[in-house]
Amino acid sequence: MISAIGNPVYDYIKTPRVDTKERILSGCSTNAALVLAKLGVPVRLVGAVGDDFKSQFVADLKKFGIEPEIHPSPETGGFSLVYYDAFGNRTLDLLGRAANIERLNMDSLRESEAVLIGPILGEVSFDAIRDIRAHYSGLFFCDPQGLLRNADETGRIYHEKKPGIEGALRQFDIVKPNELEGKVLTGIDCRKDPYEAARIIKSWGPKIVIVTLAELGSVIYDGTQFIDIPPYEVDLIDATGAGDTYMAGFTFEYLKTGGDLKKAGCFASATSSIMIENVGPGFVMTEAMIRERQQKLLRMPDFKPAVAVNS
Repeated sequence: MISAIGNPVYDYIKTPRVDTKERILSGCSTNAALVLAKLGVPVRLVGAVGDDFKSQFVADLKKFGIEPEIHPSPETGGFSLVYYDAFGNRTLDLLGRAANIERLNMDSLRESEAVLIGPILGEVSFDAIRDIRAHYSGLFFCDPQGLLRNADETGRIYHEKKPGIEGALRQFDIVKPNELEGKVLTGIDCRKDPYEAARIIKSWGPKIVIVTLAELGSVIYDGTQFIDIPPYEVDLIDATGAGDTYMAGFTFEYLKTGGDLKKAGCFASATSSIMIENVGPGFVMTEAMIRERQQKLLRMPDFKPAVAVNS
């Protein structure tokens, strides 16, 4: 069993190529759980959901084979995501904000092979992260997007580095910011030098840092070596969930290989490539599909991301 902790959302998504018209199931931990379930892994999704979407949420998770652990909330969270170019840049506006996740079931977490923290909007506190680490000794993975977000009075999402986040990220085995989150955390432009951003975050205490760079690939750092991971080039339909599914793919292969970072990174990159060819949770994904793409990436040993320090 893998436990994914973070509020699900029902989002409206518009890209240059698609318009969902209505709100659809998404969320960092949700998308990670979807991938793991499609790969045949027992997975539990822990999050707060309101009565407005509760019945739909239960039905959705049943359809995808995910075990829900629902925490009460006055409403279900959601965003309006409007992408305005082909590179995943977007506006992000609040449609609903669910309650914080409190009183976690530590007994169920102790039974998990991995715990993934993927909050959406600050619903997992730094204290909760420290409490989980105090009770859980297995693989602990963080996508920090929701630890860096807040909403202004108009509902527009902005990013900020919150006091104490270094100590929170210290609790994790793996921390995976994208390029924007890497800059918020370290002040480093990751399109210029993702390696320095990874070094800074690694100095706070996590065992492994991954910086994802959208169409440029990703960089993995374990304190002794950097591993450059190529992107799998696709016809981008919707960039939503790329990092979430990278986390799931990396976790799956990292556990399966006993910690092979190159294989895990290429598997993760291949996983996210399938997600961004689709929109919504109903995409088709199998391990065989991912393996075929992973093998192509593994045959690119000389790959370097096209960032400034590599030019």
